[in-house]
Amino acid sequence: MRSRLPPWFKKKMPDAVMMKRMKGLLGDLSLHTICESALCPNMGDCFSKGTATFLILGDICTRNCTFCAVQKGIPKPLDEKEPENVAEAVAAMELRHAVITSVTRDDLPDGGADHFAKTIRILKDRLPAVTVEVLVPDFRGSPEALRWVASARPDVINHNVETVPRLYPEVRPLANFEQSLRLLRQAKVLDPGIVTKSGVMVGLGERDEELIATMSALREAGCDLLTLGQYLQPSPRHHPVIRYAPPEEFDRYARLAREMGFLGVASAPLVRSSFCAAELFEQAKQAGPFLKPAES
Repeated sequence: MRSRLPPWFKKKMPDAVMMKRMKGLLGDLSLHTICESALCPNMGDCFSKGTATFLILGDICTRNCTFCAVQKGIPKPLDEKEPENVAEAVAAMELRHAVITSVTRDDLPDGGADHFAKTIRILKDRLPAVTVEVLVPDFRGSPEALRWVASARPDVINHNVETVPRLYPEVRPLANFEQSLRLLRQAKVLDPGIVTKSGVMVGLGERDEELIATMSALREAGCDLLTLGQYLQPSPRHHPVIRYAPPEEFDRYARLAREMGFLGVASAPLVRSSFCAAELFEQAKQAGPFLKPAES
C-alpha cells in the first residue's frame, strides 16, 4: 500500500471546461501527452492553462524503467502525420515555447531521431516565433541520431538522467548514466549555442551526497538547466517511494545547483521536466546569453 502524500502535495481542482477543451483538441489530432501517459500530478494545472508536453513516437515504450507510468511493450508504427499535428496543436494553443518528448523506441534504427527532427523543422517553419524544447531519449548512445536532431536546431535539448548512478540497475536497467552524460556533452559540441537541460528525481533511495555528486556531474557535462522533483509511485508495481523530501530540502538543492553554475533551476516537490519550461529557458538566455551560430 502506498503511503499517504504529505500536505504540501495538495492542489486545487483544475478548470473542468479547459480540461475538456484540451482533451478534445488533442484527441481530434490523435496526439498523446506525457502529462496523461506519465500520470503527471501537474496535468490539471497545465491543461487548465492551455498548455501540455507532447509525447511523440506513439505512447508505448520499449524500455522497462521501474519509475515510469508510460505503457511498455511493442510500439505501433509511426504516425507520419504526427509532426504536422503537433504544429497544428501548438498553433491552436498559442504556445510561445513548445515542449516535445517521446517514448523510447529501441525498435527503430535511429531511435526516432528523424521523427524528432521532422517535428522540430515543421514547427520552426510554420511557427518561427515559437521556441522548441525537446526531451530526448538516449538513442542508445548513437552520435548520429543526436546529430540529426541537433541539425533541426531546437532551442533546448533536454535529457533526464533521472536518478543517481548507483540506482540505475533498479530504476533504469536498460540505460547508462555515463551514456546520458555523453549525450549532454555532445549536444554542446554539435551546437555550442544550444541550451542543455536535465532532470533528477528525489526519493528513490539516493543518498544526499550521491544526489549532489550527480548534480555536479551534470554541470561538468555542460548542462545549463536543472529540474529536481519528488518521485511519486505510479502504482504498486512500480519502484517504491523511499522518502518524501520536504520543500526546504528542495530549496537547499536549488541553492547548491545555482552555486555550481546552473543557469536556471526548478526544484520543488511537484517539479517535473517541463515545469515552467519557458521561464527556465528565458533564465538561460538572460544568464548566457546564448547566441545561435550563423547558418552555414
